[in-house]
Amino acid sequence: MKPLTEQDIRSSFVNCSKGEAKRLPVPRDLDDRPWDDLDFLGWRDPGAPDRGYLVTEREDRLVGVTLRLPPSRHGSPHRSMCSLCLTTHPGGGVSLMTARKTGAAGREGNSVGLYMCADLACSLYVRGVKVPDRGGRFEESLTRAEQIARTTGNLAAFLGTLYA
Repeated sequence: MKPLTEQDIRSSFVNCSKGEAKRLPVPRDLDDRPWDDLDFLGWRDPGAPDRGYLVTEREDRLVGVTLRLPPSRHGSPHRSMCSLCLTTHPGGGVSLMTARKTGAAGREGNSVGLYMCADLACSLYVRGVKVPDRGGRFEESLTRAEQIARTTGNLAAFLGTLYA
């Protein structure tokens, strides 16, 4: 992914108003992000633990999405798998994230959801840059490039549901 500026990020959101996009918290460490290892920029709102944000390139333009998360379930004994990168995490490491649809459907309250890594670090897990706590990635016969392509394909499919 190419490095993004705060203005790039704020102008990319498709499922919130321009005013909401102007007020949302943008990561302060944009210069330090591992851009070459990212398929999308994802972050959680430090002031509102039930909110997350994702920005990616789609059809040659930036698309930003605001996400909502349910209350965390810390200490839960089960393991869950991210639907984007297929990384498994214990407890609250995977969360259902919902995004308001675009246009009239979104204004009516319609949304779509997907189980994702709660820290939105899917790109780093797929590349082995980050290792999940007591979780793991299954050994696969796919190459790393194929796993990355699958992750970006899963993300594209999710984003496609925002417009349907």
